[in-house]
Amino acid sequence: MTAVNDILNWFESVAPLDSAMEYDNVGILVGSKTAVVSRVLVTLDITKEVVLEAQNLGCELIISHHPVIFNPLKRLDSESVVYLLAQGGISAVCMHTNLDLSESFGVNLCLARALKLDSVKKSDKGECLFTGELDTTMNIRDFAKFVKQALNCEGVRYTDFSGEIKRVALCSGAGGSEIFAAAAEGADVLVTGEIKHHEINAANELSVAVVDAGHFKTEDVVTAELVKVLSEKFPETKFTKSAVYSDKIKYLQ
Repeated sequence: MTAVNDILNWFESVAPLDSAMEYDNVGILVGSKTAVVSRVLVTLDITKEVVLEAQNLGCELIISHHPVIFNPLKRLDSESVVYLLAQGGISAVCMHTNLDLSESFGVNLCLARALKLDSVKKSDKGECLFTGELDTTMNIRDFAKFVKQALNCEGVRYTDFSGEIKRVALCSGAGGSEIFAAAAEGADVLVTGEIKHHEINAANELSVAVVDAGHFKTEDVVTAELVKVLSEKFPETKFTKSAVYSDKIKYLQ
């Protein structure tokens, strides 16, 4: 039998809770460590639809990347996701920035694998930046197309860039602020999920291209990998990727 604590101990071995950023809230956020689980749902976020999916599948635990409780709760509404989890007896384990930063198994490593990068390593110049190398150089348009296909995106944003793309910096999710660290690493491009206008201007000044593939697409790469790894680690427990939670951004063609 698998207990929630067994799964927590595995996470502790690859993405320790104390490695999460100071502002974060990670670990078991709903339920008990001693609860025995036979079915587990894995998702990027825990929404009402995901809780209903877990109930329909008979899951006792949901593992998500984004914390279901982030800010302190001052009131617990009966329609809130946290209330529905507790009411249904479903535990929630949330692994956020500790999973972003992991050099053993994490979101950015899964993103690098999806983009087929070599020589992947965590940068010491940024807060949550990884770097890697392409096998062959590409121009920015071809690289943007490659990212779109590799991450199964409906669309991506990219900046104009006259140079060739070889050295790639990565920061999944809201990583636009890492553009300065990407430049310090000598990266030709930063692949991220969100970037602000002034950061795009900075990228142009620093001669670093940007590919914005969306928050969901740059992070959801970890969910299927988690299902695979956890299924191998705990074969007596059924792990399933959420089929109802998907990217909420649509692109007008």
